[in-house]
Amino acid sequence: MEDAVNEYLLSFIDPKDKLILEMEQYAGEHHVPIMDRLGMEFMLQFLRLIGPKSILELGTAIGYSSIRMMQAIPNSRIVTVERNSDRYEKALEYIERSSVKERISVIYGDALETGEQVNEHGTFDVIFIDAAKGQYRRFFDLYEPLLNPGGVIISDNVMYHGLVTTKEKIENRRTRGLIRRIKTYNEWLMNHEGYDTTIFPIGDGVAVSKKRG
Repeated sequence: MEDAVNEYLLSFIDPKDKLILEMEQYAGEHHVPIMDRLGMEFMLQFLRLIGPKSILELGTAIGYSSIRMMQAIPNSRIVTVERNSDRYEKALEYIERSSVKERISVIYGDALETGEQVNEHGTFDVIFIDAAKGQYRRFFDLYEPLLNPGGVIISDNVMYHGLVTTKEKIENRRTRGLIRRIKTYNEWLMNHEGYDTTIFPIGDGVAVSKKRG
């Protein structure tokens, strides 16, 4: 039933931008993790509704989300951080070919170590966390001070292929540890006194946390 629903919803989504289609194909062929179409469309519509002027993205990959967000929000700018050198270079290539390149700033480095560089760009209305899944809490704590009052933090992949709900024993030790960290992050986030959070079962799970006050 769920697959049929997803297939039905996907039938309405047809990104006609040739660059976006090329990026989706590249990501599929080279096993680059990008946000799936349903999750992406949900986030883009949410961003259209709140109209952020500034966005911080942790985890550029090949620039797919950055380009799509800037296409959806004409009056916004984005700062995005990527630690993988190959993906960073590919992102620069794609961004240069896009129509929104002037509004995208890419920082190369581990997001846990690029705080000073990010800080030079000022504060943000939205922070999008989509980097190393086991470090979400550290990313949140490090960059949350840069979020404007009433701002929003979006965390992707918080369901991790649905494995956060499984009752079965997971044999792979690394995967087991990663799932434990994600579940701990979700519980911490849902109980954070400074934020109102909802987890949406869209794509691989998207948590939307609005700053109180």
